Amino acid sequence: MSARPTPERLLELAAFVPFRLNRLATGVSEYLAAVYEARFGLDIPQWRVIATVGSQHECTAQYIAASTRMHKTRVSRAIAELEARELIERGSSTEDRRERQVRLTKNGRRLYTELVPLALERETSLLACLSSEQLTGFLTGMETLERFLQLED
Repeated sequence: MSARPTPERLLELAAFVPFRLNRLATGVSEYLAAVYEARFGLDIPQWRVIATVGSQHECTAQYIAASTRMHKTRVSRAIAELEARELIERGSSTEDRRERQVRLTKNGRRLYTELVPLALERETSLLACLSSEQLTGFLTGMETLERFLQLED
């Protein structure tokens, strides 16, 4: 019987930073989702599309996928569902007829206007558990990692 090779150090998943970041991101998304799921019937991909389009006034699905890091299939599905609910509409680009621009409808803009203060309140509530020093360090660390991974917009 041959001995199995063992690594010098075992991977403790619960202490592995990439795993912890993913778990944290999921937890934060679920914490925020409590606001927009119950009140507006939006899931996470739909919320991200509404938030992106609302802040840009109009953009492409490709832009949404790149800025949210969602797969283009999830973005497409969310756009179709929001379009069916008449919260967004698609139109041709003035610069490139092959490219479709996504923008909020009147109802979508009203939802966005109502949703933003609730989301910002939820963010404030989430971050309130950190001291000002912890928050500064956390935000600085996130910015450093985003720069390293070239995730800046």
